[in-house]
Amino acid sequence: MEKRTARLTLLIDPQKKQIFEEICAAQDLTPSQVVRKLIRQYIIDNAGSRELPEWLKAAGKAGD
Repeated sequence: MEKRTARLTLLIDPQKKQIFEEICAAQDLTPSQVVRKLIRQYIIDNAGSRELPEWLKAAGKAGD
């Protein structure tokens, strides 16, 4: 499991941000939870031959 956190800052269109936050709230998720999930899945899908930590592979299989 991840032990530390790092900040990632991004710029997004205000309308997209509002819609994204509304959808997250409707699913009882925070925007951070959703972005972390998207990043994990992106890494799994695009890692190529790179060896991934077991906890990251397991998170992808569990649909986390």
